[in-house]
Amino acid sequence: MKTFRADPDHFGIRARLLTLLLPGILGLLILDSWNDYRALRTLVQDAYDQSMLESVNALRNSLALAQDGSFQLNAPSFMAPTATDAGSPQHKHLYVGLAPHQTAGGGTAARQTLLGDADLPAPPEPAAPASSTGSASQVWYDSRYQGQPVRVVAIQSQVVDGRGQTFDLLIQAAESSGQRDMAQATSSEHALLRDARMVLVVVLLVWLGVNWSLRPLERLRKSVLQSKGHDLKPLDTIDVPHEVAPLVDAINQYVANYRDLLDQQSRFLADASHQLRTPLAIMLTQAGFALREKDPEQQRATLRAIVTQISRSRRLCEQLLSLAHASDHSPPADAPELTDLNTVAKDVVLQYLTLAHEKDQDLGWIDARDGTPSLSEDPAAPVVPVLARGPELHEALANLVHNAIVYTPSGGHITVMVSTQDGMASAEVCDDGPGIAKAQRAAVFERFHHTGSSPGKGAHGAGLGLAIARAYARRNGGDIALADASLAADTAGTAHGATGLRAILRLPLVSGPQS
Repeated sequence: MKTFRADPDHFGIRARLLTLLLPGILGLLILDSWNDYRALRTLVQDAYDQSMLESVNALRNSLALAQDGSFQLNAPSFMAPTATDAGSPQHKHLYVGLAPHQTAGGGTAARQTLLGDADLPAPPEPAAPASSTGSASQVWYDSRYQGQPVRVVAIQSQVVDGRGQTFDLLIQAAESSGQRDMAQATSSEHALLRDARMVLVVVLLVWLGVNWSLRPLERLRKSVLQSKGHDLKPLDTIDVPHEVAPLVDAINQYVANYRDLLDQQSRFLADASHQLRTPLAIMLTQAGFALREKDPEQQRATLRAIVTQISRSRRLCEQLLSLAHASDHSPPADAPELTDLNTVAKDVVLQYLTLAHEKDQDLGWIDARDGTPSLSEDPAAPVVPVLARGPELHEALANLVHNAIVYTPSGGHITVMVSTQDGMASAEVCDDGPGIAKAQRAAVFERFHHTGSSPGKGAHGAGLGLAIARAYARRNGGDIALADASLAADTAGTAHGATGLRAILRLPLVSGPQS
């Protein structure tokens, strides 16, 4: 028994589906997680920046004029610890400073600190001066302060005191980035855990889905393995995915065809063994009788009978081989060729002339060119061209002629003729034997079917001739039909009375030139 093993270099359906689905799903989840990370980072930055900006705006709005016309800062009480305590949990630092406004080329004036740490990192580029009193310019930048990374916002504007003097106001807010980094890391960790759970769930669902989808195929595999010997049953198509249903239907069709072939072979072997058993039993009896017989003449008679049985058994074996070959449905090794049906029929007649003369029968032949001059314009061209295998056509016609000789009485007439009509080529074998009733004509093409006895004789043959002839005819695109010989044209000169049989081999006629 041949065992088929999976090729390790080729993926199975499960591996292919998982290889195709999982990388795509993981890639989408990674891309989605990266987008979520960027969006979360932006959201955290905006939230903390907005808080810093609110502090700066609150300080800017708390700047007021004192009674003497100078500036005073009425900072909210909750800002005072933040502005002076660098160790606060939020690590926030504030600065408010005033400097007399200097015109272009006037140098740099000393800045007065109103609140906070004057040593906060200056902007990498000086803030653009305000275009008018009351307006402000804003700058965001990252720097380091007291050894820690900080996020800084600086707002510069112009203000006028009670005496009409213009000052440059600078407000800075710096916040350690550790707090926002921690918040972002915590949120990212939660998002990563959520995505990891999602990946695991998706992988599990894909795995379960693939296994569930392939379960019918596993059930089909077990069903095929459970089929033993000739117990070939169609595969169960219940719950089979519709994508696989055509394959299962094709397998069921193949199983049905194979089961029919096995049944035909079994019937053929049973019928063949039955047909061979009788002549072997007869020859065994005759051989035993010859061994006991003392009279030489009786011994020779017995030996002649044995020779006759051997001859019949030999023909039966030849017919069995021909039937097996004709019934083979596999594509033939040789392709059909352009064959002259007229020549094949003539050769068959010449082959059986001696056998017909032994039975005192008139075996005649009517050439297709008789009465049809157009068929003989080119002597080298086929008279009745058909596309077929010559040896198989010869065997089919030989069986028809042999049947006619066996069943036609001594002194009878048998005529073989070839003709063309309506694009079909016909080879007819007409005899004036007992004929076959119309009700039995379909059954005589079955194997080992006997129509009865020939005149004055016992049953002849094994009942394979017509089955072989039809099998060969159909292998070459034709068929065989039976009719009364009385229906044949009188020009054949063979129909005498209402008895007889006409066996007609029909094939498609080749009308055009063939390469």
